[in-house]
Amino acid sequence: MKLAEVLIKPILSEKANLMQEKRSIYSFRVARKANKLEIKKAVEEFYGVNVADVRTLVVPAKAKSRNTKSGVISGRKPGYKKALVTVAAGETIDIYANV
Repeated sequence: MKLAEVLIKPILSEKANLMQEKRSIYSFRVARKANKLEIKKAVEEFYGVNVADVRTLVVPAKAKSRNTKSGVISGRKPGYKKALVTVAAGETIDIYANV
């Protein structure tokens, strides 16, 4: 797998921001087939930091429904793979530079 295909986008949420500030852990949405070694190489190459640890998890799909004039519409949000990347002490990633 090419390194450009591994990282899809960073996850920007309140919980992700707290983990960035307190523990230097950054969250990324990654390709389903990507493994920890590929994720580590991609983050080190694109952001120029040393990666200390990579944890991955698969977020399951969720059922969603909403009420409309014509009735209830139900569907599913797709699942995805998430990577929690811990960078070495004293290093940071400027995620907002590319936004």
